[in-house]
This record gives sequence, structure tokens and C-alpha cells, in this order.
Amino acid sequence: MGFFSEHKTLLITVVAIILVIGVWYGISSDAPSSSLLTSENVGGAGSAEDQNLVETLLQLRAVSLSGAILGDPAFLSLQDFGTQIVPEPIGRPNPFAPLLRGLQSTSTSRGSQLFPTR
Repeated sequence: MGFFSEHKTLLITVVAIILVIGVWYGISSDAPSSSLLTSENVGGAGSAEDQNLVETLLQLRAVSLSGAILGDPAFLSLQDFGTQIVPEPIGRPNPFAPLLRGLQSTSTSRGSQLFPTR
């Protein structure tokens, strides 16, 4: 027990060096031997995915769009559930510019009312 307590720093250093060498050897032996750059032959024959894409694009080319759907009774019976957009007053040309004293507001009395009076 006296040997370990006297040479604790030396033993920790030796174990750390052995671990570093082991990790270095493990990482370097797993490195791929092939080149990182690869080249592909680009020829006239495409892959199956390319052929499927071309077929889909040709099918889409054959589709013709007309305005007949807009006159259809089913389209005309649709209801708009959108929200009414309230008109807002036009503000400053550059809203991020610093405020200067002496400038008048561009809002009008009608523009400052969000909800019309009834």
C-alpha cells in the first residue's frame, strides 16, 4: 500500500498515457482507407427515382386548368368564415427612425377609431 501512495502521480500519468495511446490507435485503425472524394458517371440512363419524377412531370403537363369550377353551384355555395380586416391609419414612412420633436401625427380622427360607433 505504501508503494501506491508514494507513486500515485506517476501511476496516474502512466495510465493516462496508455489510455491516450489506446484511443489514438483505436481511432486511427477505424479510418476509412478509401478516398473522401467520389465521382459518379452522369450518363443518359437515369435511376428509377429519376424516371418516376419524369413520369409525374409529364402527367402534370397534361393537366389543363379552366375557370369552369368557379361557376359550379357547389363552389358558389361555399361560405367565407374569414375575419373582417379593420382599416388602419398609415404611420410613419420609417417606423424604426428615431422620434423627432415638432412632427405632427399622420393619423386622422377616423383612423384612430378602431370600432365604429353605433
